Amino acid sequence: MSDNKTETLKTLPLDSWHRSLGGRMVPFAGYEMPVQYEGVMAEHLWTRENAGLFDVSHMGQVQLNGKGAAEALEAITPGNISALGAGKIRYTLLLAQDGGILDDLMVTNTGRNLYLVVNGATKHDDIAYMRGQLPEHITLDHMEDAALLALQGPKAADALAKLNIQPLEAGWPAPSELYFMEAGPFLWGDIPLGISRSGYTGEDGFEISVPAEHAEKLAVALCAMDEVKPIGLGARDSLRLEAGLPLYGHDMDANVLPVEANLNFALSKARREEANFAGAERVLAQYPNKADKKRVGLFVNGRQPVREGASVVDADDKVNGAVTSGGFSPTLQKPIAMAYVPAALSETGTEIIVEQRGKLITCTVADMPFVPHNYHRKPKL
Repeated sequence: MSDNKTETLKTLPLDSWHRSLGGRMVPFAGYEMPVQYEGVMAEHLWTRENAGLFDVSHMGQVQLNGKGAAEALEAITPGNISALGAGKIRYTLLLAQDGGILDDLMVTNTGRNLYLVVNGATKHDDIAYMRGQLPEHITLDHMEDAALLALQGPKAADALAKLNIQPLEAGWPAPSELYFMEAGPFLWGDIPLGISRSGYTGEDGFEISVPAEHAEKLAVALCAMDEVKPIGLGARDSLRLEAGLPLYGHDMDANVLPVEANLNFALSKARREEANFAGAERVLAQYPNKADKKRVGLFVNGRQPVREGASVVDADDKVNGAVTSGGFSPTLQKPIAMAYVPAALSETGTEIIVEQRGKLITCTVADMPFVPHNYHRKPKL
């Protein structure tokens, strides 16, 4: 999980807390971050069965203010942001002018402004790009004094309920009453919190934006509960891989278009009809199934995982794709991966050959997610 080699690394607001718990720190996205505490396998399985607390304060938290902010953001994203109701969240993509994916992000309509969470490794580039593309009257506030914690797992809601967190405003639901992709403003005593119900593990869970000065108090209170343990980057990566969720900079980048990344759901019908977002002509030329390549899941035969950078080859050993994420699935007890393959080979059950360090490994295209999602979705009427 190391992404940085020579740059000066920043520290998280919870740096000393991680170290006091024995967290093994590694470089990631320009920060020193805990990769594990007691071990990736144990932390992964704990989160699937209980509740894990992740420090994701390296990510970028941004507020957009100004009349027409949603419509302005739609110029560089294909999501239907202007139709987003107060307290609702949408996953979308930040697109370059040629339609390439600059980042993926979450957008929340807080009822007062738009709150965005972008990836840590790209946040400064994202902010610069948005400032260059959005009208001058739209102000962008990078929330550098806020930490971000993610509480994930089937016992996350029970744990959060023990803190007696209250809605900031009358009419907003309690945290436990939020559904998947909903958010609201809250108070924990006199500490303001922004809480959303989503996550990057495939499990039910919450993201909690908290003033950095109060982050340790919140982390200590949560981890004092029997059902909560701190979880590092290693398990975060294996959990999101099992959930079939891409990691920016690995499973997609500026050279990849949304349909190629298997993110058709992020191209909303209304926006496809308007076709007025960055790179729309090029992006929509591939919709829904006209891309030459596609991101797929793979089951790997045998016990040896295939890793990022391994080549997908044809019968003549010609490279025609690449593995972008791979590892051993603690839940399934076998290796899994994501890769880009030719569209003709993207159907579930298709046999794929991967070459890794001179060895040919047989894989099979698999449906994603590898492990079913357990989000707390609102019942359909």
